[in-house]
Amino acid sequence: MVLETLNPMHYNITSLVPDTMPVATVPILILMCFLFLIWNHEETSSIPGPGYCMGIGPLISHGRFLWMGVGNACNYYNKTYGEFVRVWIGGEETFIISK
Repeated sequence: MVLETLNPMHYNITSLVPDTMPVATVPILILMCFLFLIWNHEETSSIPGPGYCMGIGPLISHGRFLWMGVGNACNYYNKTYGEFVRVWIGGEETFIISK
């Protein structure tokens, strides 16, 4: 009898979850989606360069400078985006101007 009461399969899991839980979670999910959209919204810059994309762009940009070196990374970005480029180095927005 003790083992039967300790068995988790003995209880109906739906009886443990209150009926108001789905009603309460819908507004929370909508609010979280709205905040996520606001957080991801970025102003479009007139300066070309890699996108921000939730902070992944600066990580890739900084990693490229560490991996390729400053000269080769600058040449790569100049070939890709032109002679005036916005990148991130060390988490700070940096402009590369070359001809």
